[in-house]
Amino acid sequence: MIQDISPSRLDNSYRHCTPEPQDILLYFDADGRLLSKLCNGTLLFTNAPEAAGAVYLFSIDDKRYFLSETMPDFLPEGFAFRTLRELRDNTTGSELYAAFTGYHLWKWYSDNRFCGKCGELLTHDTEERALCCRQCGTKRYPRINPAVIVGVTRGDCLLITRYRKGYAHNALVAGFTEIGETLEETVMREVMEETGIRVKNIRYYKSQPWGMAQDMLVGFFCDAEGDGTIRMDTGELKYAEWVRREEIVLQPNHLSLTNEMMQVFRDKRI
Repeated sequence: MIQDISPSRLDNSYRHCTPEPQDILLYFDADGRLLSKLCNGTLLFTNAPEAAGAVYLFSIDDKRYFLSETMPDFLPEGFAFRTLRELRDNTTGSELYAAFTGYHLWKWYSDNRFCGKCGELLTHDTEERALCCRQCGTKRYPRINPAVIVGVTRGDCLLITRYRKGYAHNALVAGFTEIGETLEETVMREVMEETGIRVKNIRYYKSQPWGMAQDMLVGFFCDAEGDGTIRMDTGELKYAEWVRREEIVLQPNHLSLTNEMMQVFRDKRI
């Protein structure tokens, strides 16, 4: 999955510091595209110029990543602003994980410039990852959206779906946790809403940070109750069918929790 970068390791501890020339500086444009270069499947970023105005994001091993608060004066040769989907389709590794995680923080910073309580401009806290209002004292912390990925099984079959809009490849039932419900209740509600199936024996599989949508994805497997008759929500999905293990078609890359869950079921590892 995208976060599987071992033996490298992400260190997301907050530090109040300024970039040095060897540090990496991430530039995002107004549409969330990242300044980057693709070189034989390797993802490259720019280094920080001297006295760059930037916010510290995280480190991967000995590489420190900062978010630029301004746009570059010029684009280095071979560099362009690219969407995360474009990067996802063309590269893997720790740099792609850095791109996703950097986007998550860029999106939070860009969406929280002003205090939602009094309207004053927010400033960076120097002790922790937070935005502060000097007028009313309100603090804002990075937002993480919990969502479930659900592998619904019925014997040797897995419930495979495809979204009506957006991602075009095979997927599983998925959805965001709503106010007042547990993750397990989210599983039951989302499967019922999207496919009309009741489920039982809900069990946790694994989780995944997914910075593209500021999500924390939580994977569950569960069993279908009854005869497994599908009543598909046609507004949400264009495909929902029971697919036998040996007939499951995986996604084109191995970055997502969804793909891993389809693969472990197909390969009889769960």
